[in-house]
Amino acid sequence: MRTFSRRSLLAGLALVAASRPLLAATAEKLSIDARDEPVAVSRYISAGSGKRPAVLVLHGSRGFGLRLRAYERYADALTADGIDTYFVRYYTPADEHAIETMHSRESREAYETARFDAWAARVSSVVATILSRTDSSGRVGLLGFSLGGYVAAVTAARDERVNALAVLYAGMPEKIAPQVKHLPPMLELHGKADRNVPLAAGEALVRLGKSVGAPAEIVTYPGKGHGFDFADNDPTTSDAVGRVSRFLQARLNPT
Repeated sequence: MRTFSRRSLLAGLALVAASRPLLAATAEKLSIDARDEPVAVSRYISAGSGKRPAVLVLHGSRGFGLRLRAYERYADALTADGIDTYFVRYYTPADEHAIETMHSRESREAYETARFDAWAARVSSVVATILSRTDSSGRVGLLGFSLGGYVAAVTAARDERVNALAVLYAGMPEKIAPQVKHLPPMLELHGKADRNVPLAAGEALVRLGKSVGAPAEIVTYPGKGHGFDFADNDPTTSDAVGRVSRFLQARLNPT
């Protein structure tokens, strides 16, 4: 386990002081067929040419609309590294309606537990479509936040076409964890003061990855809560974006 350090803090401050991230390129809107409803996807194209790897970004429970720019920081970093980035809206219209009308955490968590299988299948449909593109290098990673991190973990456990998994403040659903026989190389980032998804959930996911033979690492951030990387002027944001992009670059563009 690694912990965000004073050295990382100073590096992050330097990055924040030196520049602000550019807006990600205008996204191309796509609709990808799935078993139930089409999946809405936004594609951020990298500056690279030829065949390129891809990363699928999976949103938290409130979708991309709440803090789109926070997600786009990752798209900026990934596309700069030659990785096409896809924002995957794995909710169906029925999911959106159901979640909007739920007012208790218990009802929302029960709904999510019942939907993990379907959401993972929808993400796998996107994986298949991306890998069939003529510009695909054949390598794809998943980047999930909170609820999207759980969906990413389930998808990666079931779809061996996924080459890398990066998760922020999430874990593996408890009912699914005993079934897991495979996971790709993974990176988990988690705030130690997270009250929404306890650090123990991230630690359990990393232990699960190691138990099935996957290289797995967790980086913790003292004093940081849920969604710590969405802050615009916090050096931990730069640190998180940098760690995730370097990890995915190394796993999807192996030398």
